[in-house]
Amino acid sequence: LLTGVGGFIAARTAELLLKEGHEVVGIDNLNDYYDVRLKQWRLDRLKAHESSERFAFLCLDVENLAELNDLFKRCGPFEAVLNLAARAGVRYSMANPHVYLSTNATGTLNLLECMRETGCPKMVLASTSSLYAGQKMPFSEDLPVNEPLSPYAASKKAAELMAFSYHKLYETDVSVVRYFTVFGPAGRPDMSIFRFIRWISEGQPIELFGDGTQSRDFTYVDDIARGTIAATRSIGYEIINLGGGNSPVSLNEVINLLENLLGKKAKLERKPFHKADIKETWAEIEKASRLLDWRPEISFEEGLQLSVNWYLENRDWVSGLKL
Repeated sequence: LLTGVGGFIAARTAELLLKEGHEVVGIDNLNDYYDVRLKQWRLDRLKAHESSERFAFLCLDVENLAELNDLFKRCGPFEAVLNLAARAGVRYSMANPHVYLSTNATGTLNLLECMRETGCPKMVLASTSSLYAGQKMPFSEDLPVNEPLSPYAASKKAAELMAFSYHKLYETDVSVVRYFTVFGPAGRPDMSIFRFIRWISEGQPIELFGDGTQSRDFTYVDDIARGTIAATRSIGYEIINLGGGNSPVSLNEVINLLENLLGKKAKLERKPFHKADIKETWAEIEKASRLLDWRPEISFEEGLQLSVNWYLENRDWVSGLKL
């Protein structure tokens, strides 16, 4: 079972699972946090996949316990639940905190209960590097992350703790994978890479919060999808970083690289740095290598080129997406 399957990371994870020969049931409520046309484009690719006969999609919300119970009874028992359904985004969580808690925490609890009742042994829980705000870099999994800067981060911490309690009480096997700034083709339009490519391509000013020196450990979506699938192995309860593991890349560097790839100069519209944002992220990924035999394979520069190529190939309809 793969939740949030219309999302950026989950859709790519579904593609790789199908390629490996798995049967995938994907669910998504297709909410309008960002333009639903992009989610539908990803779903259309899955339905057209050469192994689409092994893929089933249901429009279903993880917050709806009754519908989840019915799904688990009809389609289960599942070998594993990959819970990638989430409300994402630091800033929007400050405007609408209730939906973040209900989706990210209560939705995870609903899945854990359904797993317990039907005997599903494994959950992979998608979490976030946003939990590491204020910690010493590179961020390692044993750092205390008890001071979240946003409702988004707090709701993800709640989901991690709920999963831990189910591991202790019912021996549910849980891999918590903390993602670090995922990017790539068909990425989320609220993320910087998607927006910067479009704004530079169209000659529109880039909204740049702060001076551009803030940096991220960007990680290509295929690498994240591979790591998510690798995390389905039985390991007890573990928190595992999935990140680039390289020196963080500043937004100023991102803009310079995109200017070269697109052959256009960026226009900048500077705005104050947001207090809920993290200044830098950098993943320690030794644990992922040791437990999952995983390391990222796509460099930032290569991933950026692939992202630009996708945008240019799909510009006719992508340029109409709401940012």
